[in-house]
Amino acid sequence: MTERPLRLLLDFDHQAQRDRSQPPAFLHRRDRKFALLCREQGVVPDAARWLSHLQRLSGPEAAPTPAEQTLSSWRRITGGFAAAGAITGILTMSGLLFYEGGQRINITVLLAFVLLHLALALATTVQAMAGWQPWRRLLRRVGKTAGEGAFRQLQPLLMARAAHLGGLCFALTGLATLLTLVVIQDLAFGWSTTLDTAATGYHRLIRAIAAPWAWLWPAAVPDLALVEATRFFRAGEGNGIQPGLWGQWWPFVTMLWSAWVVLPRLLLWLLMSRQLQRRARDLLTSHPAMHALRYRMETATLETGNAHNDAHDLPDTRTRSNLLPLPDSDVLLCWAGAGEPELPDALRAGKGLVVRAGGRSSLAGDEEALRAIEAQLNGRADAIILLVRSWEPPTGELEDLLESARRIWPDGTSVALVPLAADAHREPAPHQIQPWLRFAEKIGGDFLRVSLPPMSEPSPYAGKDRAL
Repeated sequence: MTERPLRLLLDFDHQAQRDRSQPPAFLHRRDRKFALLCREQGVVPDAARWLSHLQRLSGPEAAPTPAEQTLSSWRRITGGFAAAGAITGILTMSGLLFYEGGQRINITVLLAFVLLHLALALATTVQAMAGWQPWRRLLRRVGKTAGEGAFRQLQPLLMARAAHLGGLCFALTGLATLLTLVVIQDLAFGWSTTLDTAATGYHRLIRAIAAPWAWLWPAAVPDLALVEATRFFRAGEGNGIQPGLWGQWWPFVTMLWSAWVVLPRLLLWLLMSRQLQRRARDLLTSHPAMHALRYRMETATLETGNAHNDAHDLPDTRTRSNLLPLPDSDVLLCWAGAGEPELPDALRAGKGLVVRAGGRSSLAGDEEALRAIEAQLNGRADAIILLVRSWEPPTGELEDLLESARRIWPDGTSVALVPLAADAHREPAPHQIQPWLRFAEKIGGDFLRVSLPPMSEPSPYAGKDRAL
């Protein structure tokens, strides 16, 4: 059975533990951007795609992940159970069918052993469903602790699956040993019991046990004559014993082992594997980090620009007048509808390239806008004018765009951020400029500076220092 749901749960739980050390704002921007990317591609943002996205961002890992180490340990445990079961099956069947010509192989002993094996298989299944861990000492001996997080709840099912696989290997090698001994030896079967049991009662028991395969192989259901003829006693062989009938029990023994030992183990192993997958999916769905991830993906990010959240800190006033003159640039980038429906004449004149990004534009459109500016620069470092709406606060999407631009554009390129007022012929109010000044300081003063648009009317900032 596939281990994909279990591996997905382990990888997600490990990533959730790593995210505990990250700032909430960073996690929100990262996961919100992933959700927007999935929406653009028309796919559902699930845990598997989220983990693949993070793996592409972080690159391949040289060392095995914790999920791979855990699954590798459990594969060794399961392999040990399978090998032990296979060897034990050969030895057990050889002991049950041991025959040296002086006695017969008692069918009653075989029935009792099959009943014991079936009871152990059912007990293993019940303890796994109830969540018991009788294997805890064994896990400590092999150096496997109870684990952490959601994985701890899966250990009873994992141990039950390993035990059933060992039992299945035991049953298969026992069946192979039985068929081999039937071919190479002349086995003599019979039945006997200390209790005063009549042949007719024993025959009814045999027919009830053989009911599952009576329609498939009638020869594997002993008749009353065979039961009466093969009973033996401790002190003698009895009357009317025919040695030629002693070997006619082998079809019944073969089907007995196949139907009541091999088949139950196979079904229980498949049941534990399916139950393990279902339980892993349920734990992933109800994982606390999954609820937080869904909230971050469904909630838009909003960057206020406030660098302090402590009531005892004073407001940061160092960037109140860090306004630079508007540079001479022929490239204009309009963010989220800034400059619509029409750009001011003072900004539109002399521009060789005007592109738009953000707002209704897709992520692919934003990437094309950055590439178009890169082609316009043609390897030279220059200033880019970025128009924004002054009354809208800076967002995480704009920060992501500037980070991408810094990687794509030539080194030394700078950005002059120009906040436009609702009335394009007036400068924005001072309280609307302050968030953009703090935003520019956060991004980096060597890359992003704030400028005011050129005005033909007198400016309320006249006489104030606009440079650092």
